[in-house]
Amino acid sequence: MPQGRSPILELQEITKAFGGVEALRGVDFVLSAGEIHGLVGENGAGKSTLMKIIAGVHTEFSGRLLLDGRETRFRSARDAHAAGIAMVHQELSVAPDLSIAENVFLGSQPTNRFGLVQWRRMAREAGEQLARFGIDVDPLSRLGDLPIGLQQLIEIARVLFSGARIIILDEPTSALSPPEVERLFSTLRRLRDEGTGIIFISHFIEDILRVSDTVTVFRNGRKVAEAQAADTSKAALIEAMIGKGREALEESYTEDIPLPPLSDRPVVLKASGLSLARSLKDVSFEVRAGEVLGIYGFMGCGQLELARILFGKLRPDHGGLVVAGGQATFASTAQARRAGIAFVSESRRDMLFHQEPVYKNVSVSILDRISRLLLKPSRERLIARRQVEQLQIRPAAVELNLGMLSGGNQQKVALAKWLSYPPRLLVLCEPTRGMDVGAKSDVINIIRDLRARGLAIIVLSTEPETVLSLADRILVLRRGAVVREFSDEAISKDRLLEAA
Repeated sequence: MPQGRSPILELQEITKAFGGVEALRGVDFVLSAGEIHGLVGENGAGKSTLMKIIAGVHTEFSGRLLLDGRETRFRSARDAHAAGIAMVHQELSVAPDLSIAENVFLGSQPTNRFGLVQWRRMAREAGEQLARFGIDVDPLSRLGDLPIGLQQLIEIARVLFSGARIIILDEPTSALSPPEVERLFSTLRRLRDEGTGIIFISHFIEDILRVSDTVTVFRNGRKVAEAQAADTSKAALIEAMIGKGREALEESYTEDIPLPPLSDRPVVLKASGLSLARSLKDVSFEVRAGEVLGIYGFMGCGQLELARILFGKLRPDHGGLVVAGGQATFASTAQARRAGIAFVSESRRDMLFHQEPVYKNVSVSILDRISRLLLKPSRERLIARRQVEQLQIRPAAVELNLGMLSGGNQQKVALAKWLSYPPRLLVLCEPTRGMDVGAKSDVINIIRDLRARGLAIIVLSTEPETVLSLADRILVLRRGAVVREFSDEAISKDRLLEAA
């Protein structure tokens, strides 16, 4: 607890179970006014569960929650919000079909004395708030038309300027570029100095150490360590999180990483002169069987639009594709699938069915192959069990609703969905975003294994570590154009960041 600051929030002996499985066990946690409290732990360690208790999302639990020293029990998220608690969830909770201004004032639109929404005032004030955060967009434009990273930034801005006295941020920097992270941290420090209590959850341990005053570590539903950020280190936090394998999982890629010589295996996909409005400018490349092509750049560089062109979600204004020797211009995702292309989106929320069991999420991409008229759940379960075993999805229960799995295991399900196919080319957007170091290692090993089997893979990521850990060649995108290619040479994180 920072000196001279009093506790604004206290949790005592918090225990929470789902279906007989304890997600939290006897957890104590304290947040002071004017403190940034970092929270780290592997996927499934209990961080998000505890935050959802604070935010009123989970109302059934044992233990005590004290606000300003008085015991409180929220009946809903609305209750928590009324008490001055706001949360940015790891998965976006925006309304993509509404305008940016409507999202900034979601649930709190300014009205006149007759109860009518003041649309002009809302648009003006939304623009002013976003400008304070360095975001220059038309407040009347549709939010869903923006890249997911910018949507995340707008959701963060909405919460930061909501007037809440306790703010919870769950993986807020996962889709942000370094300049945007700096902008966020500057705003957080200003709010802290004004007396706001902030809980900051992140798998980026460097971010936790840079912005936090205090750091708490969770493991297996328990609080296992707490320290002042100035008195601990990345190595110590990783040791507390996982207890082993620190050296293997702590790679920072500050040293040169050798990229292999160009492969002479067959070209699976060739892109020529792809251009799209202001998003892409004359992008050309090829990817070969048994190769991982990394495409790196900051948020908004054109990565997501490129991925959607490859999978038929968008059509380029100019340029074309050649897949396995045949010319292709995909008018739909179905055409891309038939050509042997699989696509894993950057947003698990958009591509998976969280209220459905694991086996239905795995089999959804091959239903047309395993049933003509009637669904065959027994066959679906059999296929899913094979993938669950192969990818080591935990818990290994295909009947369990997907939403009960951690983010890392949900990402494995997203991969399993396509590996039953199997595709010629796998396009992966942000495949390790929002994961702890252990889950990242699992997914990276899966992708490397697929490469060894001869699959062509494109990895698009704003995380340099992800690209460096996987890619045989790396393209750097900046403002929609390829500005650098790294191949058959040594490359470091610093050089990659400098090129972007």
